[in-house]
Amino acid sequence: MQGAAQLNPLSPWHLARRFFAVAFASDLRADEQAWVAERLDEADQRLFWLQPIPDRRHAHGVAAWVADRRPERLDLVRAALLHDVGKRHSALGSFGRTWATLLRWLPLPDSGRFSRYTRHGPIGADELAALGHDGIVEAFARFHHGARPNGVDAEDWRLLAEADHRL
Repeated sequence: MQGAAQLNPLSPWHLARRFFAVAFASDLRADEQAWVAERLDEADQRLFWLQPIPDRRHAHGVAAWVADRRPERLDLVRAALLHDVGKRHSALGSFGRTWATLLRWLPLPDSGRFSRYTRHGPIGADELAALGHDGIVEAFARFHHGARPNGVDAEDWRLLAEADHRL
């Protein structure tokens, strides 16, 4: 595992890395698109492809990292592919996402696009729950920036969280 500063989502290193990953993300290649399609049903694919390009690129990277380590765990791969589906509701680009991340610690009104960005986990988890997801897929979407919820295997959570913070 990398150093704690690299796994802290508010560390300057992590923020800079994510800023440039969002700013310069390329869409998935045809082989990557096929890989995603093999792992998601039609309803999940619709949610996945509604994400902006940087979020699709990130989710694919997280899922591929998880699949390399636990190829038999399709539930973990799906959780990785779908954990950020709520971000699209904010419609923020690189600068807006950076500001939303930094400003969430200030006592400001909780509304608008910045709020939707900082609440993307629960927003996406509610969408996934409406599609019938529960367990690790819904839980990781809802809580991936926080502590492992009760009832979720510690090793599964560690693997998903590490992948999310690495990529």
